[in-house]
Amino acid sequence: FQICLSLVRLLHYLAHSPLGSVTLLDFRPRQFVIVDGELKVTDLDDASIEESSCTSNSDCFMEFPARNFTLPCSVEGRCQSMNEKRNLYNAYRFFFTYLLPHSAPSSLRPLLDKIVNATGNEPGNAKYFLFYPSPSVNSEFTQKCMKSANTNYRRVPEAFIPDENYRCWPSYHHKGCLLSVFDVNEAIEICDSYSQCKAFVLTNQTTWTGRQLVFFKMASNHIMPDPDKITYVKVTD
Repeated sequence: FQICLSLVRLLHYLAHSPLGSVTLLDFRPRQFVIVDGELKVTDLDDASIEESSCTSNSDCFMEFPARNFTLPCSVEGRCQSMNEKRNLYNAYRFFFTYLLPHSAPSSLRPLLDKIVNATGNEPGNAKYFLFYPSPSVNSEFTQKCMKSANTNYRRVPEAFIPDENYRCWPSYHHKGCLLSVFDVNEAIEICDSYSQCKAFVLTNQTTWTGRQLVFFKMASNHIMPDPDKITYVKVTD
């Protein structure tokens, strides 16, 4: 979510830059890097500030692999907000669909689905996505974490559970349940959501987005020493 929010901040700036509305014609993930937690665009060779000229709406046709859009032609003879809408739909194609829906807390999925659908069905403007969803998401995520923190787990430092695996989706490991989490509270929430989960192991590995990888286990009968991992065992009555 933070990466997508950072991307929207960037697109909002490009839509209102001192040069005018800027579109990124070569919009792909490899054109971006993360610097101090913020997404930056690295290649501006294919950036353009030219809004397409038109004489009718049919001239404002945007074609993408999955779907097409026709924008209104303004009285000034320019396709309205074509640069901004092209950027937003590409953000949907290459970022939102891959990052927003997956591994999100269940209470946030309807809102995140709404964001994804809004950009995929009819790209609006970056200002809407910048100011509408973030306070609501942050508030719900905080409440979710506070709720998760009340669950009782025993912390076992420098420990690992080598076996006791079960499969889940979407897992980074084909024989076990390896998911990425924001923090321990989210790991607790995920474990509580699986009836077979009785423990989880925090690893020292992270995804490219900075989320920590966690193994979820169906038992904790065999715990082994491991200086690079921390195990949490669900306490039962």
